[in-house]
Amino acid sequence: MLSHRDRAGTILTVLIAAVTVGLAPPGTAETEPQRQANRVAVLTGAQSINATEARYQVKGTDLGIMWTDERGRILAAFGDTFGLGWAGHGSEVGDPAASDWRSNTLARSSDHNPAGGMSFTDFVSDRAGHAKELLPSLKQDGVEVSKIPTGGVNVGGRNYLAYMSVRHFGRPGQWITNYSGVAYSDDGGQTWVDVPTAARPNTPGLDEKFQMITYVRQNGFVYAFGTPNGRFGDAHLARVPEQRLLDMSAYEYWTGTAWQRGTSAIAAPIAAGPVGELSVRYDQTLTSWEMMYLDEPREAIVVRLARQPTGPWGAAMPVATSSQYPTLYGGFLNPDSHGPDIYFTMTQYDRYNVSLMHATLPAGAVTSAQAP
Repeated sequence: MLSHRDRAGTILTVLIAAVTVGLAPPGTAETEPQRQANRVAVLTGAQSINATEARYQVKGTDLGIMWTDERGRILAAFGDTFGLGWAGHGSEVGDPAASDWRSNTLARSSDHNPAGGMSFTDFVSDRAGHAKELLPSLKQDGVEVSKIPTGGVNVGGRNYLAYMSVRHFGRPGQWITNYSGVAYSDDGGQTWVDVPTAARPNTPGLDEKFQMITYVRQNGFVYAFGTPNGRFGDAHLARVPEQRLLDMSAYEYWTGTAWQRGTSAIAAPIAAGPVGELSVRYDQTLTSWEMMYLDEPREAIVVRLARQPTGPWGAAMPVATSSQYPTLYGGFLNPDSHGPDIYFTMTQYDRYNVSLMHATLPAGAVTSAQAP
C-alpha cells in the first residue's frame, strides 16, 4: 500500500522520545505500563518464514487482511506488492512492469497456530512461482493509482473482498479515493468478479463514510465497518443480511440510536477519529467485539473493546508504537486469536513487509468489556 508517504517518498516521522505504552480498560485513561507487542514471525519478503520472494516473487508488500473461508483456511489479502526488479520505494512509479507491481495479492494458509507463526500454503498465482494480481488497476496518479484491499469475508462458500480505488496519495496518512468497491470469488480466491453496482463513489467533498470497509459476519448479518479515505476520519457502521451483501438497497446504517435504511450519510460515528485501516472481529471467548486500527498522530496501533458492534467502544489501548517499531501501520486481527491473547499482522514501511505480532490484553480491560 503506497500510503505511508507522500509521492516523493517521505517516511512517517519516528518518535524520538520513548512512548509509555498503557493498555487502558474502557473508561480509564491509562493503566500501568505494559510491554509492547512482540514479533512472532516475519511473514513476507526474502527473509520471511514463507520465503515469499523466492517462492512467489513477493519481495515487498503490506497489510495482510485476514478472514476464514468455508474450508477453514485463512485467506490473507495484501496491498501493493513488488517483485524481484523492485529497487525500493519510488522505483515502481516510473515503470510498474520493471518492479512487477501488483496492486493486490492473496495468500492462503491452513496454519492455525499463530503462536508459532503463520506458514502459507500458497499464494493465488497466475503462473508457477508468481503471485497474481487479483484486481488490476490503472496505476496512474490522479486517475487510479491502485486498488487496495480493506476487508474480506466468506459467506456460504463465496469470498468477498472490499477494496478502495485510490486516485492520489498525499501527505502521510492522507489519500483520495475514487470509490470503495466489492469483488467476489467462487473458486477459493483464484478468480475475482468486480461488482460495479456495489461500489460506493466518493463525494465531491471527499468525505463519503464507507471508503474503507472491513467486514464481520455475525448472527445472519454482515457488519460493514467503514471510514472515509485516509487515516483521520471517524468509524461508522452498517449491516446487511449476509446473503444480500451485494445489494446496496438492503443495507441499514447505525444512526446512533437505531438501524435505518437509507444512504451512508445518515450513519453516526461509532468511534471518533483519527481511525486508520480498521480491523474488527468478534471474540467468542471474551464474548466481546475487538476493533484494531492505526492512530496516526499517536503513531500507535490500538485496540478497543465493546459488548456490541454499535458500542460504546472502550478506551484505545496501544499495543504497538513506533518507539519500538518505527514506521508501523496496519494492524489486522488474526481469526485464530482467542481471549486476551491477540495476534495481528503489522507492516513497517521502512522494511515494507508484513509481520505477525502478539499482544496480551490486560485483565482489567477484558473484565470491563464483559460487564453488562
